[in-house]
Amino acid sequence: MRLKDIRFAPVNFHPASIWRSLQQRPALIKILSNIGWLTADKLLRMGMGLLVGVWVARYLGPEQFGLINYASAFVSLFAVVATLGLNSIVVRDLVTAPDHAGLTLGTAAMLQLLGGLLAFALVLVSIWLARPDDGTTQGIVAILGSSLLFKATETASYWFEAQVQSKYVVWANNAAFLTFIAVKIILILANAPLITFVWAMLGETALAALAVVAMFMSRGPGLTLLSVQSARARTLLRDSWPLILSGLAIAFYMKIDQIMLGQMLGDEAVGIYSAAVRISEVWYFIPMSIVASLFPAIIDAKTISESLYYQRFQRLYDLMVWLSLAIALPMTFLSNSLITFLYGTAYAEAGLVLAIHIWASVFVFLGVASSQWFIVENRQILSLQRTALGAFVNVGLNLILIPGLGILGAAMATVVAQSAAAIFFDLLNRETRPIFAMKMRALNPLRLGIANVFHS
Repeated sequence: MRLKDIRFAPVNFHPASIWRSLQQRPALIKILSNIGWLTADKLLRMGMGLLVGVWVARYLGPEQFGLINYASAFVSLFAVVATLGLNSIVVRDLVTAPDHAGLTLGTAAMLQLLGGLLAFALVLVSIWLARPDDGTTQGIVAILGSSLLFKATETASYWFEAQVQSKYVVWANNAAFLTFIAVKIILILANAPLITFVWAMLGETALAALAVVAMFMSRGPGLTLLSVQSARARTLLRDSWPLILSGLAIAFYMKIDQIMLGQMLGDEAVGIYSAAVRISEVWYFIPMSIVASLFPAIIDAKTISESLYYQRFQRLYDLMVWLSLAIALPMTFLSNSLITFLYGTAYAEAGLVLAIHIWASVFVFLGVASSQWFIVENRQILSLQRTALGAFVNVGLNLILIPGLGILGAAMATVVAQSAAAIFFDLLNRETRPIFAMKMRALNPLRLGIANVFHS
């Protein structure tokens, strides 16, 4: 398949024409509905979560806020061990082999339960090695680390994702989210200590896990469908092991900056940096929601024709670029005033960090979109190499830039690392050079690729 063979049809923006086109395409309506539910979920979290999160940050102050973010980042490094990189693999198999759904789901759940136990053990050992004389940090990490034991329940959400029915997962997660939004407000008003907020974070994870399982039992096939088979487990792990290593690399270049800041500069630096990162990363739900909803359609396109398959990828890249630029440009100019307005003068240094870090979103959006190509093509080893490059660049640049530039250096390292993983890896590898060309086409300011995203 050559990039020049891809054809892009003209687009009619007339509302009546768009409505008639949608009525003739129920699959597209289902996809858009799914994207809508996922987006509504994240908008609620972005609005309410950011509002209460800012209130918590003001209440705790940069140092305690930094400590809780350091602990969260530390635990997140091991989350992929708990999930075993099975998300996309399970969804793929549920779409392509629905008759074996019970076996796939049951085996994946058992694997993730074992993975959660292993991840929790690794968290406890690692924090003891990282901060051997800091009992407070060890305790907080241990509490948050126990949330990894609930990762097995995410298997239920994979089934809804494969059915393009994410609204049920949204209902379950939002029930837990809104409950603990209220809990955090009560804790602030009661002048509660830091540790109570840590327990609240664990409580939200536990309640969300139970709610998703309950939704799976009431709206899905139920637990009686599930079965476990060792041969199926070997097959899943054979396909997912590159994604486990890839996920570790992703966690490193997404979170290692906060951990290295905590180790090198202290928790207060982490708190200021995290204030900027939370606003910057809150937008990452957009590509994840869109890609999660379009993934089954991309798999179907592969079975129809290579031309349609790559057309859909090109349109997805176009959409990702325009959405990310629509976020990054205004945030760059509003960063200082936004940080001061939300967090107060104690976090004023985070303004410039946000202005730099927000540009990582362009590469994150493209990276999330292109990650599905590796899954569909069963080229997980390339995905591992890509994210390993990003992790290596991020760690190396953090070691070089943080001593001299502090939190600004960490932000710069993140942007460069994301661009290395999402763009330049594709150029270096022969198999992914066509993908690099498609991304360059999407980044071309002279064409309006967004218009074609949903035409086919």
